[in-house]
Amino acid sequence: MKQTVKEFNISRERGNEVILSKNNKVIKRLFNLDTNAYMEGALPVKTKEMLGLVASMVLRCDDCIKYHLEQCRSQGLTDDEVYEVFAIANIVGGTIVIPHTRRAAEFWEALKDD
Repeated sequence: MKQTVKEFNISRERGNEVILSKNNKVIKRLFNLDTNAYMEGALPVKTKEMLGLVASMVLRCDDCIKYHLEQCRSQGLTDDEVYEVFAIANIVGGTIVIPHTRRAAEFWEALKDD
């Protein structure tokens, strides 16, 4: 079943709330590190999100791919830029990344429809 952008975000938010409600210091610090790593620094947020997208595709994490695609959209990436990121991910990760690229392309289109 195809998951919409809204459904993905609701599910992600709900999961994060459950995890963070357990008050595990290590997990909370990890979440904080993740948030801070993608903030503006020596590299602009746009670049960091593209790097996150490549890494997520190579690691084959569909949830992470969706998250970074949404962040790339908020940073104003164009279709051409996203497909260059997809190309880099496939070069680095090999053909096993192709199914994730298909799902990523589908999610990217859904993001543009929202």
